[in-house]
Amino acid sequence: MNSAVHKLNIVLLGAPGSGKGTQADRLCEKLGLTHVATGDLFRENLRNETELGKLAKSYMDKGILVPDEVTIAMVKDRLMRPDIEGGVVFDGFPRNQTQAEALSAMLAEMGQQVNAVVYIRVADDEIVERLSGRLICRRCQASYHKKFNPPKVEGVCDVCGGELYQRADDNPETVRTRLETYKEQTAPLVEYYQKAGLLVEVAGEGTLDEVTERLLAAVDGKVAG
Repeated sequence: MNSAVHKLNIVLLGAPGSGKGTQADRLCEKLGLTHVATGDLFRENLRNETELGKLAKSYMDKGILVPDEVTIAMVKDRLMRPDIEGGVVFDGFPRNQTQAEALSAMLAEMGQQVNAVVYIRVADDEIVERLSGRLICRRCQASYHKKFNPPKVEGVCDVCGGELYQRADDNPETVRTRLETYKEQTAPLVEYYQKAGLLVEVAGEGTLDEVTERLLAAVDGKVAG
């Protein structure tokens, strides 16, 4: 039997501020998987001026959403690299049903499949509090929080000494608008994975360790089931 079938591929869903990125890293560390985040892929392709990066930039420069086929092509290219051998945690992909169907097709070509889709659910008020207190380093992009993870010196990055700032779209009103947009866009995807029997919801409130344990239990339950 092809050993590729036994690889574990997990999709993480969750609103901005739900902790997807942090939990994806933790799952990868615990399960020996590779974190594939679309944000990272876009930055890498833009920085390296790849053909896909140039194509994406042509849309971004016009203020137009990058088409699904460009994002899908970036993910497909990423899945060709040897470091994904043990399996993947997808973060930020898929964002809609078209991308979900493309992912299933890509994995099927590799003799694999999506094994579990974990939706990290966090109350809106909690997300507003999380994001409206977020601080980012201008130099190294390290992330802090005024309440939950403050820097040692106010306004200064612990890692590189750079200046910390708050993103313009992290104010409470904008965060609530972003949440509504996310829900509208993601609802069909949640329904799609529910129908496929792959979706499991996990409460995203609590300590990092508590949420990680819930995620591990949810994945284990889906895979074992």
